[in-house]
Amino acid sequence: MLELENENGAKCCSRCKQRKPRAAFAKNKSMRDGLQAYCRECAAAYHQQRQVAKGRNARPRVDVPEGHKYCRTCGEIKPHSEWQRNRSASDGLATLCRSCKAVKGRARHLKRSYGLTEAERDEMVASQMGLCVICLNAPAVHVDHCHKTGKVRGVLCFNCNSAIGKLGDDPDAVRRAAAYLEGIAWKPTLVAPGVYQLPS
Repeated sequence: MLELENENGAKCCSRCKQRKPRAAFAKNKSMRDGLQAYCRECAAAYHQQRQVAKGRNARPRVDVPEGHKYCRTCGEIKPHSEWQRNRSASDGLATLCRSCKAVKGRARHLKRSYGLTEAERDEMVASQMGLCVICLNAPAVHVDHCHKTGKVRGVLCFNCNSAIGKLGDDPDAVRRAAAYLEGIAWKPTLVAPGVYQLPS
């Protein structure tokens, strides 16, 4: 609406009827002046009003200081340094803050790798009294599974999970390690080509 513009480059918003600078309006190539009829603020309010009327989850209107962004997941306003870059986004930042993205990523990894939800994992940890089932000392934080079948066996501490992994998930290797720690000399006897027998 060119008639609503003045020579200073301002435009009158058709909704709030206030005269605002052209930068306060989003672009719209189909309009004669190349700008939306509503200012950005009114357009956002109108969009939110329509979403609520349709029963959809409307983004809350939050006053955010310069250099900050509102995270819809945790409900906190955080500085831009707390966000990863996303060149395809209008503001150049990711939708979730770094901490929320990390939480969501851990949940996805748990489901994709082990078929567990966080609630199911937490239930396993609670059934173990929160402790690693091998050392019974450190907190249970790493989901352990059989690499052949994919079946989850329990939740271990980092050291125990790493130890059985380095022993190749082989029960015989673990038994030999236990015998070694107990001072039993491991002197295998060759009983067949490539087959050794431990002393009884």
